[in-house]
Amino acid sequence: MKRQHLTDLDPASGTLGESRSRVLEILQDVGAQLGVNEVAAKLSLHPNTVRFHLDALVASGLVDSEPEENDLRGRPRMLYSANANNASAGRRNYRLLAEILASSMGAQVSHPREASINAGQEWGHYLGEGPPPFKRVDADEATERLVSTMEDIGFAPEAVTRGRRRRVLLHRCPFREVAQEHPEVVCSIHLGLMNGLLAELDAPLQVDQLDAFVEPSQCVASLSRSTARAERSNRPRRATGSARAASDALA
Repeated sequence: MKRQHLTDLDPASGTLGESRSRVLEILQDVGAQLGVNEVAAKLSLHPNTVRFHLDALVASGLVDSEPEENDLRGRPRMLYSANANNASAGRRNYRLLAEILASSMGAQVSHPREASINAGQEWGHYLGEGPPPFKRVDADEATERLVSTMEDIGFAPEAVTRGRRRRVLLHRCPFREVAQEHPEVVCSIHLGLMNGLLAELDAPLQVDQLDAFVEPSQCVASLSRSTARAERSNRPRRATGSARAASDALA
């Protein structure tokens, strides 16, 4: 990789995905500060997904953030507003940082692929939203949720099912340059991310293979039946906060 490319702005850095554009438009239309949950409610998106986009918009200088002022104890919530002064002010480039982190993990971690998969799984759990108690997510719904999240991140996914063969085509990688240099780290993170999200949904699917760059701008995730769900179904599920509260009330 040529050194000057590490400090160049990503050619696509000036463009926003559909979901991120909608988050920005909400703040611009309201013209006032909003919290994560308020933006999420307006867009019917999960708060963690909205927070992900807001953090990226803040980093790019398109949105301002500050803690809410109140007299309540505890950590104040963050409020966000569109940057009305200069839409391109403070634009950042994380390409060099990503290259440093990926190359460091690849060189200094004893098992970089496994570590990267684990890191991706943790973030997949975080970005996912588990089903309510006693609700089962079937394969079709799980695929839709997976595609939706990957779309939010910027992968331009497409679900393709032929017979029993289920795949998700990723037509764009938002981390392409770093992924091409360090696939054992970046692509493994993406594999773990998808499986972490499916596990959070308690889905009957898992991504058993991620073929990177089968075409210059396309990766393919192959899905199969998950054996982990069958194992989990034999164990009692962890009670949610509302379920524990209801149990305490009946006690």
